[in-house]
Amino acid sequence: MIDFYDVMSRIRTTLSNQTKKEKILDKDIAIALEIDPQNYAVIKRRKRVPFEAIAYFSKEHRLSMNWILFNQKPQYLN
Repeated sequence: MIDFYDVMSRIRTTLSNQTKKEKILDKDIAIALEIDPQNYAVIKRRKRVPFEAIAYFSKEHRLSMNWILFNQKPQYLN
């Protein structure tokens, strides 16, 4: 089963590396995934992985969806 918190942790790590900010808030993740922050709070409470938003995020940042969802290497796409 895909764990919501593990997936968001990998997205948080990606955003931290790209923005050089140490602390990435839920609001930052919501904006990066192009989800309304209030809707993200509901998604987080229900622990539902927003697959479509993650698909667009991974395409935009050239990340492997396997890495985001399952922590499988390689992280970046060629």
